Amino acid sequence: MVDLKTEISSTTYPGRGIIIGKSEDGKKAVIGYFIMGRSTNSRNRVFVKEGDDLKTQAFDPSQLVDPSLIIYAPVRTLDGQTVVTNGDQTDTVRDFILSGKTFEEALRTRTFEPDPPNFTPRISGILEFADGDFSYKMSILKSNEGKEESALRFFYEYAQPLAGQGHFIHTYKCDGNPIPSFEGEPTSVNISGDIDTFTNDVWSSLNEDNKVSLYTRFIDLATGGFEDRIINKNV
Repeated sequence: MVDLKTEISSTTYPGRGIIIGKSEDGKKAVIGYFIMGRSTNSRNRVFVKEGDDLKTQAFDPSQLVDPSLIIYAPVRTLDGQTVVTNGDQTDTVRDFILSGKTFEEALRTRTFEPDPPNFTPRISGILEFADGDFSYKMSILKSNEGKEESALRFFYEYAQPLAGQGHFIHTYKCDGNPIPSFEGEPTSVNISGDIDTFTNDVWSSLNEDNKVSLYTRFIDLATGGFEDRIINKNV
């Protein structure tokens, strides 16, 4: 397990990132999702709530060039499950689950983003709640050595989360041109403090020039209720 703040700040451009884990006191499930951007179009975004879900939208609609890969719902809240992803595969997962299928089945119908030469990975997570506790899964869909014709799909399952531990996955290994995809399994990281401490730790660790928005959610395992935070650089 490595220090979350150190891991996030180790590169200027992790891209989009998902953190899932259990709070330090063992009483809450923890979600963090952030977006970053290098282009004007990518930076022209904010997070907004829509009921219990989260959506991205253009900060300045007049400057929006191509919404296809930047406007989507990162978080969908279902009965007993919460889905978080970095793209419109959130809705693919939701639709499959509502039809009685699985997280894995949904993502096997999807691949990396069609944005050559980067072929940005699709990263996804799902939390499943039962009997006063939860388990979670994470996934990354990426190109095979940057080859458009070859997709790789990886799935990771965390059946017994430990208090104070989470896992962090992000789209890019580091900055570059093309930008190299994330490598390896999700990183084991510490989860510290309450939601405000966690939120501040993540936001302050992201590169100041490239960070755009952050969403965090703490879900009470006893009641199922949650509290959340949104930080948008564009305000």
